[in-house]
Amino acid sequence: MSANQAKDTRPEEGIFPTFFMAGFECSTFVWKDGQRKDYIHLTGHDRHLRADYDKVMDLGIGAVRDAIRWPLVDKGNGRYDWSTVQPVIDAANDCHITVIWDLCHYGFPDGCDPFSEACLRRYTDYCRAAAELIVSQRHKTRFFTPINEITFFSGAATDMGWMYPFAKGRYAEFKRTLCRMAIEGVKAIREVDPQARMVHVDPLIYEVPPDDRPDLSDEAWEETYEKAFEAWDMLYGKLHPELGGTPDILDIVGVNVYNFSQAQMNADGSRTVLGPRDPRRKPLSEMLRYAWERYRRPLIIGETSGYEDKRAEWLRMVMQESLIALNDGIDLQGVCLLPCVDMPDWQSGKWAQIGMFDIHDEECNRIPCQPYLDELRRWQQILDQPENIEPDSFGGGLGRVQLAEVKRHAQAWERQKASVEGR
Repeated sequence: MSANQAKDTRPEEGIFPTFFMAGFECSTFVWKDGQRKDYIHLTGHDRHLRADYDKVMDLGIGAVRDAIRWPLVDKGNGRYDWSTVQPVIDAANDCHITVIWDLCHYGFPDGCDPFSEACLRRYTDYCRAAAELIVSQRHKTRFFTPINEITFFSGAATDMGWMYPFAKGRYAEFKRTLCRMAIEGVKAIREVDPQARMVHVDPLIYEVPPDDRPDLSDEAWEETYEKAFEAWDMLYGKLHPELGGTPDILDIVGVNVYNFSQAQMNADGSRTVLGPRDPRRKPLSEMLRYAWERYRRPLIIGETSGYEDKRAEWLRMVMQESLIALNDGIDLQGVCLLPCVDMPDWQSGKWAQIGMFDIHDEECNRIPCQPYLDELRRWQQILDQPENIEPDSFGGGLGRVQLAEVKRHAQAWERQKASVEGR
């Protein structure tokens, strides 16, 4: 048997250590009230860091999305304060958790004009410095999200007027600016860490016109299948190739999926979210297929969560559709449940009730959302995924998820489902 044949007979490994992942809300934007919001602090993740990581390990999760908060780290003129980052590295190392590091989660340092060349240089220097820090202390594969949700960020920071730089009328320009930053950031990271993997996340959306306005069909299609993919297209090199995008820079596509991602586009520009049983809703598996066929890059669901008492039901739908996608040959590498712990709603400041753990007090104590966790456990059993992880055994060789086994169990689930339904 040749070496290549021997390699082909090994079990198919995934990219990440577990199929299920978790994420922590880590926005650091300047909100429309002029105040900077730090959601790692607001959710108590900085104070409950090790306990939070212990909780996700107890849930059989070995990979998390977490952040290096650029506005807190970058002191200007090439000076960096890593004091908020070192505890995260230490906790991740102690727990042997794989971190996908968000490097810019909506927030710029004070006085940083994102449209300037100085900001681009400052950002790439920061990416390089962050990579050097992580490489010096993390010896397995490193993962980064250079800029979180470029498409959503582009709208929220321009025409929506939610966050800095409040650049109304500059949506397309800001999106290109963020894509250029992300591309140059990837290059800077890989100067330090050539094997680093990139996870670029953005929402998947689906827009439909009102039944009595078929004239809006073309606009709805463009929002769904063009504008929502422009940032990924630029990173891939399909759009504005002068920015330097390539398939290797796009690397891993993270699609974010929430209940409000599918909506009716109204004539006045407003959106009406499609209800869970609205026949116009597009199955998630079909949306995943479109993203897969457009880029042929590995996919993860980069963020997803239900709302209040619908969290378990939402996870059930996401997993059913994810298994359909796997069985359809889509390279889906995992599902990230974000937020892991609840977060305040951006607009009202009230706890949103969308996490695996709720928060009800100023100490930010974590209260399990038991139906949500029970549903997670059910899918772990279906896919024969670990229900808890011990740091020693994880570091000793849990390695990466055996994706071939996940697919085998997904096929068994679909056969059983078809049998029950009488097909």
